[in-house]
Amino acid sequence: MLHRGLGDAAIGRRLGIGHRTVQRRVHRLMERWSAPGRVALGARAQELGLLGEGRVGDPAFAEERLAESA
Repeated sequence: MLHRGLGDAAIGRRLGIGHRTVQRRVHRLMERWSAPGRVALGARAQELGLLGEGRVGDPAFAEERLAESA
């Protein structure tokens, strides 16, 4: 959803979590993957194959991956 340009509040609504939770998880992912920003985080997710067919925009997949990475 970051890849599609959605903000934290919109992502939170789609996943059924608060925007602050999204902010914390995005921040943790940026730290874990050494990404200096959201765009770099998206590029890193692409490198890791997390944006493959059937995955982009799938809230269940996104929530599962965020939980694993948090």
